[in-house]
Amino acid sequence: MSRWLIRRCGVVVVAFCCGLVLMTACGPKSSDDPAPILLFVGNGSSPNDVRAVEGILDAKRLSYSTVDSSDLNAMTEGQLLAHRLLIVPGGNYLTMSAGLTPNTATNVHHAVQNGLNYLGICAGGLMAGNAATNSLNLTSGVRMGFYAAVNRGIHKAAVAIQCADATTQEHYWEDGPHFNGWGEVVARYPDGSSAIVEGRSGKGWVILCGTHPEAPEAWRRGMDFTIPARVANVYAGTLVESAFQGTSLPHF
Repeated sequence: MSRWLIRRCGVVVVAFCCGLVLMTACGPKSSDDPAPILLFVGNGSSPNDVRAVEGILDAKRLSYSTVDSSDLNAMTEGQLLAHRLLIVPGGNYLTMSAGLTPNTATNVHHAVQNGLNYLGICAGGLMAGNAATNSLNLTSGVRMGFYAAVNRGIHKAAVAIQCADATTQEHYWEDGPHFNGWGEVVARYPDGSSAIVEGRSGKGWVILCGTHPEAPEAWRRGMDFTIPARVANVYAGTLVESAFQGTSLPHF
């Protein structure tokens, strides 16, 4: 059964093919008034990261809809373009890719080329590249790799990234990619590779982030952080706003 979850100003509307269940009094968004942000929650997405991103969106009071793999597979390019931003969170990008049809990847690609903005976090960043899997290829043929810590057998870490505005951010990192070769570099990993990038893909504005600034404090247990998670969470909100508005961040 297909399900579409819409969140707006404290409203939760659960739409089933057989009807609607409405909770709260604010009122559902009509079919011709879609939420401006789509958050992917389908196959391969991390439920914990989805919740973390939802926390950032709620804190910024941004209206969004969640879409699973079947929802996204059913959407046309025109339906995608009724929204302003697609966010693909962390998770397993191989499973994400396997859950989408080639036609869906093409529709998302064309929608971004025609003006849909895109924010890819970790696995969502890998999905944006020219991967061997069913990826979105928003990066002009550039294939993404993994931050070098993976090659040393490290899969989770506190990583200090250097931002172009001369500030240092400490982010939770888990098997995240680098984005060397595409876009303007907003922040770098300690080895100088690209941790966060931004750029145009056709008419769409794309921001790719290899770390998890949205991660709550609970994810950091057992790791050596010197800056509280709330600081990174504020930065996550900045990334979301920039992707949503299509505005440039300071870059090198």
